[in-house]
Amino acid sequence: MGGSFTAISLTTMVILIILAHLALGMVLTENEVTRVEGALYPHESETREVRNLDGIWNFVKSDEGNPTQGVREQWYKDDLSKVKTVIPMPVPASYNDITTDPEIRDHVGTVWYDRTFFVPNSWRDNQRVWLRFGSVHYEAFVWINGETAVKHEIGHLPFEADITKFLKFGEQNRITVLCDNALIQTTIPQGKISEAQRDKGIAIIQSYTFDFFNYAGIHRSVHLFTTPKTYIEDVKITTDLKESTGFIFYEVTSNGDIPLEELRVRIQIKDKRGNLVGKQTTKASELKGVLNIENVKPWWPYLMDPEPGYLYTTEVYLEGANGKLIDVYRVKTGIRTLTWTESSFLINGKPVYFRGFGRHEDSDIRGKGLDYALLTRDFNLLKWIGSNVYRTSHYPYSEESMQFADEQGIMIIDECPSVDTENFNQALLDKHKSSLQQLVNRDKNHACVVMWSIANEPRTNQYNADTYFGSVANYTRDLDKTRPITAAIAVPSKDDKAGRHLDIISFNRYNGWYSNTGRLDMITDHLVEEAIGWHKKYNRPVLMSEYGADTVEGLHILPSFVWSEEYQQDLLSKHFRAFDILRKKVWFIGEFVWNFADFKTQQKYKRVGGNKKGVFTRNRQPKAAAHLLRKRYFSLAQYLDKCFVPQDLFEYIFSVA
Repeated sequence: MGGSFTAISLTTMVILIILAHLALGMVLTENEVTRVEGALYPHESETREVRNLDGIWNFVKSDEGNPTQGVREQWYKDDLSKVKTVIPMPVPASYNDITTDPEIRDHVGTVWYDRTFFVPNSWRDNQRVWLRFGSVHYEAFVWINGETAVKHEIGHLPFEADITKFLKFGEQNRITVLCDNALIQTTIPQGKISEAQRDKGIAIIQSYTFDFFNYAGIHRSVHLFTTPKTYIEDVKITTDLKESTGFIFYEVTSNGDIPLEELRVRIQIKDKRGNLVGKQTTKASELKGVLNIENVKPWWPYLMDPEPGYLYTTEVYLEGANGKLIDVYRVKTGIRTLTWTESSFLINGKPVYFRGFGRHEDSDIRGKGLDYALLTRDFNLLKWIGSNVYRTSHYPYSEESMQFADEQGIMIIDECPSVDTENFNQALLDKHKSSLQQLVNRDKNHACVVMWSIANEPRTNQYNADTYFGSVANYTRDLDKTRPITAAIAVPSKDDKAGRHLDIISFNRYNGWYSNTGRLDMITDHLVEEAIGWHKKYNRPVLMSEYGADTVEGLHILPSFVWSEEYQQDLLSKHFRAFDILRKKVWFIGEFVWNFADFKTQQKYKRVGGNKKGVFTRNRQPKAAAHLLRKRYFSLAQYLDKCFVPQDLFEYIFSVA
């Protein structure tokens, strides 16, 4: 609920915040955004140790009407079990669906976690101990042994802190986390808080316009890790290709007591088999350079090359000027180029046609919690169906999924948590930029990331949308000029004010579902006309980022009827016809079904158990449309990229012999 806690009611606080920004909502300025640096994924090395704190934690739900009670009463000063009755809660996981209590599932406001952990005496000397969270949604306050360690706002993104000074070495230590899921008009994403009369008292109501459940909790892994006192804070890598030579440009940032002029870096590049293919040592105080890799194996997307997702390992050795080893960190590196024009998108100089999905990090019981079994299943299904890309709708996905995508050759349109953005104001703009800075900082070295998406279905027809999204797009470009910028737009092209700031136009439209429901004869021409309209207005490459129809697994109706598996197949087929017409115009570069799998939403009378637009069920089994889509995606891949076709793609039916 913000950085400081008071006893005022939640509704009063929200009203004050809205009023405070109302006068500023018409004027947007380019404020300095606090940058998050470093936050490298915790990997073990010769100089670093990593411990995982995942497991069963203690959990307490605050009183919705008194969300700041625990802070005022300083629950973080002792075990939670001494002030409240605790229940076990798995980490990582959303807390909402773990229990059988609807008050936990639908809770609005703060919850508490704690656990103890042992720190060995061997960690005491000449090193730092760090605490890192992969994601806590939405806002987190963290204490170590009763002392404030770190605060972070915006879910789905990592944060860390040096906690050395708070620790008791050779003893048990306690970590306490306050998690707040409340969304208001200046959070990313936005929401609204209100009060309503219920049978016994007042209910706190969280409302939001986005169509997925606002899962909350410690969603991703929690790590302890060590670094030397002087350490590698960040590594930035970009790549280039010229014929058979690859180029790796590196820039290393250090932090600590040793002055920069007394430091150097030694870089080694190893191929997939561990063979040394390049090395370089910089001069003192120069922690950047470029390495040439002869007979390079480029990183290619799935089905565009027999060996997709080829990764080198960049080994970074931070040394003293005398050659003494200080710190070591390794980064997986895919060598590839991205270029784009007014009519095309190319990887390694070859045109790309995107065949993909919008998705969600969502599954039964664990909600948005990291799950390696589910992650592995999802990538197996992506490859089974012939997809080469997905958009991280509508927030950054786990770092582990990005690593998977690098290795499997699955391209990513990397989206920040801005959904249905409206009521543009300065505070929102600053947080929007912060979310993108943190995202780019986290994912800058992933070869799989081929585009940044700065919003999903923002209200780009509103006053100030031009100024607002111009500012967001330009800020993102300043962060990374090596990737194009897009946003998934849902307003008609004639009303849009943001597209001129984008490099790629992405649009969402549900012909035959939200528009002209049930009319399969009102899809193909409408889609072709709209795509042409977007290109005509902005002269940019165009892709369709969402289309689809809700489908109840096992519901069959002939002739096809809405919600049936037959209707989903027929609707997709009508879109396929439009896509093939548009592909001939060159500037149309991709199609993304909504959605990969069914997912949970807030309770609505129009949603039976959630959004059912997936071609896979929520437990990752195919509907009939998945088999149809598989035939299309592999047929496109064979035609465009000359790839193999699975032997089981088309079933045996008849032979004339």
